[in-house]
Amino acid sequence: MHQSDQNTALSRIGRASAFDNELKINSGEMPRAALDGRIAGGDAFAGALSGLDPVLGLSTLPFLVQSVDLARATNLRARPLYEKALAARGLKLLYVTIWPATGLWSDHALEGADALPRLNLRAYDANSGEVMRAAGANAQFLPMDAALAGLREHRLNAFLTSGDGGAGRKLWDFLPYFTAINYAMPVSIAFVRSDAFAELSEPVQREVLAAAAETEQSQFALLTHRTIENYARMRDNGVRIAEPAPASLVAALRKAATPAIATWETQAGADAAAIVEWARQQ
Repeated sequence: MHQSDQNTALSRIGRASAFDNELKINSGEMPRAALDGRIAGGDAFAGALSGLDPVLGLSTLPFLVQSVDLARATNLRARPLYEKALAARGLKLLYVTIWPATGLWSDHALEGADALPRLNLRAYDANSGEVMRAAGANAQFLPMDAALAGLREHRLNAFLTSGDGGAGRKLWDFLPYFTAINYAMPVSIAFVRSDAFAELSEPVQREVLAAAAETEQSQFALLTHRTIENYARMRDNGVRIAEPAPASLVAALRKAATPAIATWETQAGADAAAIVEWARQQ
């Protein structure tokens, strides 16, 4: 199936994207918008869906995966849990997109752990906000629109996001430093309302599922080179990239992450905790 065929098949279900959708529905609102009938489905940042079920926040757990291959293997193991969590709320998972590793964008160079208390930081989900606060930063989870407003109004001086996400938003206009802490490789999840999918004819259902599978594969194929391409684009726009990140900074964040991961494991249950333990052993 060609890219245009994928788009045609998936367009039949009227998804809203987490990135610049015209309806201005942010990721956390998409499930409710789907169930209310405003949209048939969405492509949402998974961390923002963790309020539905903690397991949907697995990919944002700090320092769990440090490679593209491990991120893919971990999410394949978690996929049945994602499907179950969405199905319990009348939603059907279509595909998962893995994004490049998260780093810290800032308006000044971060020399070490002592830089953290000087950060007014936008976190991308509740868990990352908790970790950053535990490490000493003034962090809060904000939807992207609110975060960009805070940046323009100089209430924020740092963002936790990938080079990909930052480049897409041209964060270099405000935050010309990027520290590659490799915090996590988060995913977005595309889903459709279960009843909307069931209303499709069986041939169309097969077409949509085939397009979803091919989209997931093509997105993953792009991931390998995405960080290199992002860094080149960032440098072209004046971003100074610290790679590797200062050791004391990473050590402070890893220490702060330990309680948050333990809490998540308790909330998400034994099956999810087993996936985390498996990933740690790789």
